Amino acid sequence: MLEKEAGMKGYLFAEIEITDPEAYKQYMQLAPPAIAAFGGRYLVRGGEPELIEGEPPPKRTVLLEFESPAHARAFLRSPQYQKAAAIRRRASRGRFLLLTGVAAPA
Repeated sequence: MLEKEAGMKGYLFAEIEITDPEAYKQYMQLAPPAIAAFGGRYLVRGGEPELIEGEPPPKRTVLLEFESPAHARAFLRSPQYQKAAAIRRRASRGRFLLLTGVAAPA
């Protein structure tokens, strides 16, 4: 699998509906340092999704970029992020997708 992913970026795409805003604030404090520790960066977060086609849009979307899919997986599995993820799971519902691909030229 890692051979197939050589030279590819790792992207985490999340669709979230916050069910407990107060608890979610704790997640928002813990997640950014964990993301940065694994070389991740936010490409998109917050804002209002505009439905173009398909099912109703999620309440909140986030797109993170990592140097590689392996970095994204390491972030997800890290104790630092797992602490934040436990709070996120209690304070929201949604889904995370790991996307892999080659970054578009600048």
